[in-house]
Amino acid sequence: MEIIPVLDLKGGVVVRARMGERHLYAPIVTPLAASSDPLDVAHGLLAVHPFATLYVADLDAIEGKGDNVAALRDIKRGCPALSLWVDNGIADAAAAARWLDAGIGSLVLGSETQVDAALVRDLADDDRVILSLDFRGDAFQGPAQILDDPSAWPARVIAMTLARVGSGAGPDLDRLAAVRRIAAGRRIYAAGGVRDAADLATLAHRGIAGALVATALHDGRLGRAELEAFTPRTDA
Repeated sequence: MEIIPVLDLKGGVVVRARMGERHLYAPIVTPLAASSDPLDVAHGLLAVHPFATLYVADLDAIEGKGDNVAALRDIKRGCPALSLWVDNGIADAAAAARWLDAGIGSLVLGSETQVDAALVRDLADDDRVILSLDFRGDAFQGPAQILDDPSAWPARVIAMTLARVGSGAGPDLDRLAAVRRIAAGRRIYAAGGVRDAADLATLAHRGIAGALVATALHDGRLGRAELEAFTPRTDA
């Protein structure tokens, strides 16, 4: 199972996410870093475990209030071995092409910011693209055509339960199972509510390919030993 730490960026700093209420997000205070500077926090995460991938939500870009591209470039330069998955609210083909050509990271298409299913469908075969299916409670966020046509999904799909982000409520197992049933072999990633190693074990047992985590890392409930248990050995 792939464990992917999350950074939420707002105003050039890392903020602590809770239940998708973005107007309440404040600069993060974490024992992993001396500041909320994105590169400091990224280095702090890598000191816990040699993660291969980092998911970044550029909240300013998602909300149409600027962007955090400078911070993303800092992370790219400072952590060159780290692959970035970035949700920055892109919803049109020209912007997607510019982003992918820039080579900063893979593009996460969040369903909540799409105007229709066209961009997801057009980029489904691009291995640099990940789809995030965003939910608030039982309500799907975004055009219904995206959820209704799994044949147009890319190979990697995040099931994001926004109300569980930072909540300590546990992953949305029913939602994940429903998405996986119709995903036709695509790799499904859980986002929202992962609390500890027991949750990771449950997700792995249910065939989930990976999990996006944040709060459990900063709170110490997922540390070096727990993460190593889910990392395949390469020296066998």
